[in-house]
Amino acid sequence: MLFNKKGSLIGAVLAVTIGILVIHVNFVIFQGLFDAIVRDISDYRNGDVLITDEEDFIDKSDLSLVNWFERIPYVEAATPRLSSTASINMTKFGKLHEETRVPVVGVDPMRDIRASSVHETVTEGQFVFSRNSIVLGSNVARDLGGAQVGDNVQVLIVDRFGQDKIKRFIVTGIAKSPGGQGFDYSVVMHIDTLRDLMNRPGDTGSIMVKLNDRSKALEVKNFFLASFPNDDFLAETIEESAEQQLAGFRSGIAMINMIGYFGMMSSAFAIVTIQMMLVNGKTREIGVMRSIGAKRKDILIIFIFQGMIIGAIGAGVGTAAGLGYTFYAKETKMSFNNSLPLEVSYDWGKITQTALTSFSLAIIASLYPSYRATKLLPVEAMRTV
Repeated sequence: MLFNKKGSLIGAVLAVTIGILVIHVNFVIFQGLFDAIVRDISDYRNGDVLITDEEDFIDKSDLSLVNWFERIPYVEAATPRLSSTASINMTKFGKLHEETRVPVVGVDPMRDIRASSVHETVTEGQFVFSRNSIVLGSNVARDLGGAQVGDNVQVLIVDRFGQDKIKRFIVTGIAKSPGGQGFDYSVVMHIDTLRDLMNRPGDTGSIMVKLNDRSKALEVKNFFLASFPNDDFLAETIEESAEQQLAGFRSGIAMINMIGYFGMMSSAFAIVTIQMMLVNGKTREIGVMRSIGAKRKDILIIFIFQGMIIGAIGAGVGTAAGLGYTFYAKETKMSFNNSLPLEVSYDWGKITQTALTSFSLAIIASLYPSYRATKLLPVEAMRTV
């Protein structure tokens, strides 16, 4: 009786399957993009723990702070950073090209390659290796008329006393990162050179700490603050340091997830319609069963059981399809038009929640059609025999 209208049954199962698959696809794309942004901010800019000074620059020795962190078993590496802005000009084929307000990042070349992945974004040439070398972001190089490795550029930075400091650099590398999350719009130079230009000897803007176990970030942060209670240090995990950048994206993900669940509810309405068609198509069978002594409760249980079958099969097939899509996206490091590669993960809690929600909605959607089936009187049902 339950399977004699296979087309309708398959249609109901597909409705559940598609609803689950839509949620899985949304999660892979949008949560994967969110996690990819967090990954790149951590790898390129903030690390797993970011140390700054609440008032100004860090004046404590960066070497002592880095050594302190690297004694912690959870810490893989730490490196100092310093930031500023500059005007850069270059003469190319007899034409002067100039860019203003270009972000400048000063790095310790030997330590930075252990604590960040910025050096991996250098697609041409090599990373900073001397005090007169500079790495240009791909967009900066483009705006300077197509700067290439080996070109000379002139950098102007206003120091702490308002004086212009000018220095010439040799372009040793061009950095380009997928999605532009790296330093595509910035330039990178040696931190000691930037200190000299800013007239801030020994000062550090931040300490970027990379952990071998990111789940220990809060523990490392609290340990650091407890060890330096008399300093004005500010320690932040990646979630805290990138909060402003990620807050809007979180709202977008929540909205997309809500749309996905509304889509699943539309699948429930499809199940109601299909179940009503099944009830109308089984009037004769219901009449026969009622005439041989089946109670209304028995008819109710049969159609609810049918809803459970639809929900179970749909949830199973939809979850399998969603996991297949997730596996494909994870293994291929999915990206769109060479943009930011998604950081795909298996959220088993959400996967289970989605499957159980779809199963429950299928059962709920079967309640009204089941109730309608119990209202058929044996005499009226038998008229169709």
